Amino acid sequence: MAAILRQAIYSGVYRPGDVLPTEEKLQEQYGVSRNTARNALTMLLNEGLITRTPRIGSVVRERRALLIHPQRELEPQPEGEIREAFATAVQAEGRGFSQDITIQILRPEDEIASRLELGDEEFAVVRRRLRFVDGQPYNTNDSYFPERIVAGSEIARPGDIRRGANRVLEELGHKQVRVVDDIQGRMPTHLESEQLKLDVGTPVLVYTRVGFDAGDTPVRVAVSVFPADKHLIRYELGLSWPA
Repeated sequence: MAAILRQAIYSGVYRPGDVLPTEEKLQEQYGVSRNTARNALTMLLNEGLITRTPRIGSVVRERRALLIHPQRELEPQPEGEIREAFATAVQAEGRGFSQDITIQILRPEDEIASRLELGDEEFAVVRRRLRFVDGQPYNTNDSYFPERIVAGSEIARPGDIRRGANRVLEELGHKQVRVVDDIQGRMPTHLESEQLKLDVGTPVLVYTRVGFDAGDTPVRVAVSVFPADKHLIRYELGLSWPA
């Protein structure tokens, strides 16, 4: 039962916003028990394919994924600016971008401290962003910087940095020349579910980028949490093979 409905959703028989048949109608249409129909809808709900709306029923979720090219983040643009990959992707689709920003100075968790190669008594500045597309929460991004590098700069102060934190790092003498990306899938935490208003069963992609300067010192760790149903991450690599 669930497989039939799932295929109907993926093939476009049921499109985003369509209301699926009720348990009673599924029971009649496919000759299954009420419990089988209920279990099938629950499975689709847990997979993030549908939502349940009071007085309406089971609705097929919008699955318009935002295409992101992470490798473009550090590429100089024609006008010489460095743009954030996410904001650029949103604006390229003609959609509205906004964000809430908070700043903290703290001793980060061990994984982040290790990636930044912080000493035992060293702190980091973290810029936490909740990013919105068309007014809806889309993802979070926490960018950590060694405090010894960015203290007193715009990175350590509240508010948006129009030219981007990457450009500020460059001005401070720590231009990023190499990055390492890790992408991992998991289920969201309770806080992430609340912040991003996730439906039950929606997994997230945790995308971690570590940026290194010319001395191979890590100067930035950015951790983004992307709802898996709203984002498509694409890498384009130029290959040069020996003759």
